[in-house]
Amino acid sequence: MRVQGVVLSFLQSTVLVAAQEAQSILGSVPSNDSLLWGPYRPNLYFGVRPRIPKSLLTGLMWTNVDDFAKAQENFRHTCEQHAGMAGYGWEEYDTRHGGREVIHDAGNKIDLTIDFVKMPGGSNGGSWAARVKGSRQADAPPNLVTTVLFYAGMEGIGELGFTHGSDTNGVSGPVTIHGSTTELGDFDIEFIDGPDNRLPYKVHPSWDDKPLDVTLTQSFMVPPDQMWRSKEIAWSGFKQTIDELVKEYSQDNMAPPWQAFTIQNDVRPGNMHIVQKVFVGNFEFDVLFKSASGPEVSQETLSEAVTSVSESFKKKFGEVFQPAKPFDDDDYRACSESMLSNLAGGIGYFYGDSLVDRSYASEYDEEDEGFWEAAAEARSRNEPRQDPAAELYTAIPSRPFFPRGFLWDEGFHLIPIVEWDTDLALQIIESWFKLMDEDGWIAREQILGPEARSKVPAEFQVQYPHYANPTTLFLIVEALSNKVLDKSVSSSERSNIKTRLETLYPRLQKHYEWYRRTQAGDIKSYDREAFSTKEGYRWRGRTPRHILPSGLDDYPRAQPPHPGELHLDLLSWIGLMSRSLVTISTMLDNKDDVQTYTKHLTAIIRNLDDLHWSSHQKAYCDATIDDYDEHMLVCHKGYISLFPLMLDLLPHDHKNIPAIIDLLADPDQLWSPFGIRSLSKKDELYGTDENYWRSPVWMNMNYLIVKSLHTLASDETSPNAASKKTRERAAKTYSELRKNLVNNVMKQWKETGFAWEQYNPETGAGQRTQHFTGWTSLVVSIMAMDDLPGSAKVHEEL
Repeated sequence: MRVQGVVLSFLQSTVLVAAQEAQSILGSVPSNDSLLWGPYRPNLYFGVRPRIPKSLLTGLMWTNVDDFAKAQENFRHTCEQHAGMAGYGWEEYDTRHGGREVIHDAGNKIDLTIDFVKMPGGSNGGSWAARVKGSRQADAPPNLVTTVLFYAGMEGIGELGFTHGSDTNGVSGPVTIHGSTTELGDFDIEFIDGPDNRLPYKVHPSWDDKPLDVTLTQSFMVPPDQMWRSKEIAWSGFKQTIDELVKEYSQDNMAPPWQAFTIQNDVRPGNMHIVQKVFVGNFEFDVLFKSASGPEVSQETLSEAVTSVSESFKKKFGEVFQPAKPFDDDDYRACSESMLSNLAGGIGYFYGDSLVDRSYASEYDEEDEGFWEAAAEARSRNEPRQDPAAELYTAIPSRPFFPRGFLWDEGFHLIPIVEWDTDLALQIIESWFKLMDEDGWIAREQILGPEARSKVPAEFQVQYPHYANPTTLFLIVEALSNKVLDKSVSSSERSNIKTRLETLYPRLQKHYEWYRRTQAGDIKSYDREAFSTKEGYRWRGRTPRHILPSGLDDYPRAQPPHPGELHLDLLSWIGLMSRSLVTISTMLDNKDDVQTYTKHLTAIIRNLDDLHWSSHQKAYCDATIDDYDEHMLVCHKGYISLFPLMLDLLPHDHKNIPAIIDLLADPDQLWSPFGIRSLSKKDELYGTDENYWRSPVWMNMNYLIVKSLHTLASDETSPNAASKKTRERAAKTYSELRKNLVNNVMKQWKETGFAWEQYNPETGAGQRTQHFTGWTSLVVSIMAMDDLPGSAKVHEEL
């Protein structure tokens, strides 16, 4: 018997809006079917959806039901920090094919292995399948009872309903959810049990009239913007069952928790449908999404695909990211495979509105002394508005804590991705630049829709069009442009990249000009001596304690804040943008633009020295204005001081490079056995206050340092190559730092089961955000870097 629900809307207006959105997106559905489907709900332990707004959502939930209290405490759906997990994530994952996720759930004493595979083909994006296996942990009771729920929901226009093998109250045959949408066509989601599953014992009279091999099914009608609250919806079904049991049997004669925590067998028209299974001990079941126009999917084809996907991943990984000496053994490779897989497996598709303060209050220009107080008052009186719904395809920093897009993180995320799958990186970059408004601004944090907002404190939800963020996407634009200029890259790949970048080029220029206009610093008013009176910049959004838009939130800056400040890191980021635009305009043979951007870049490099170099401190520093309205340098040695080197803005024979290497290699300042510290140990603010960017080791900054040292050490033939002594020093520092970073990240990964947001410079311990497989995954690229000549001696010494 088939029970269908044609989900139109709750209100006629919703139908019209949804129809318009569905129609508008048809042209942007990826033509490459292999990227249409994925675990694109990375905030869930496992949730599959297509890259289509207001379409099908699916997800997995589970808990141990041996105990009433623990069943509630350990009910899993969204990834959460410190929730009783001994590690979880993708051991192998390729965004085009699928992979394997393993979840070590210590709280529920169960290990889950989820094999997810995609089978592109047909006219609607193809099919996919997931095999879910549960294995008792060593300390679990032999009759451990686990309940698992899988749900499918339709956010927009479409058909979704159950098809049952027999009757609706106690299903003995396979359970199937049938659906249909314009974009996906007709499809079925079929659930098939493994051959050795065991079911709970009958220990209560409430089961006398029910078979024990029940697959439970329940339908719900849910407001589309609340579809993501699947856990609460399932609990509403549990409550119905519990209330009925209490009413009939009383609390003194209550059914066991594996019977109480079950949804109702209530199949009806609806836009969300839940399938529940209850298992004893180890278990296995398959979820098969069968597109009517796609390839055939069965248990047999799934088994074959699981093997094929794993073999394909390992082969490609060995070709692209095989760790180089001294990291060429199985332990390092397993760590590297895991890091890359979690970066790729953390790619999500987000769609929804966002909160933006578009008041353009004059206080936001921050032109007067005490500007931060005036800006705070303006923020308190200005009402944010909801920007129209938008979509974003992006990697994320952390599944449990930052499951959304961050502008400055994304460039770092794409460094490994662009080598693994160039076209995937291009699609992500294009998705980001589609978010750019008419002024050239892109919000630094993308909090799209109510589900994303549920993870963000209210005070951080609103975005401001005068706030910038480090321009790391230009790292990838530059890398892609260099691929076009590299004759060793295939002609077809070079042609594809060139065409895509040529289309993107006007947006890149507009974004660049937005930075130069809105983040301009004041050089002329303070009679500063510099090569250029234009190339100086300061972050807007400054307070005495923070510059959140800089990404280096609490890194020490000049006190008190002053409208005449100039920020070294921002000048360096804009230098990166200028250089990237020189490269891409060269690639496009646009001679006028090459001349313009080369002029900008030359002025920036000159101003780095004129405005930010302290001959006394032998370091690059932020600048401000003193009590006599004179230019003054404020030197808090640390990551800020390294930016001209990290972004490779200095000619390799530049006279200041040896002093920079001295600083970062000094154990009394920035060097630690676990990586380069964010702030010098000699700074009076080292380790103080929030201590977010005031001592810890961060992988993104360390990657840039490692890469710049490698570039410097490898440059032997250019006209401005560094001296042999400087190159040798860079090579030695590179080798030592590379080994320290890799070994510590792997040690923490093996001990804790996680990558971490940052690492303690005194102990190496991972700290702050757990499962930070965003830019910490740069360790994959670091492992794959060349082992420079002479490094063997360094390794022996270490």
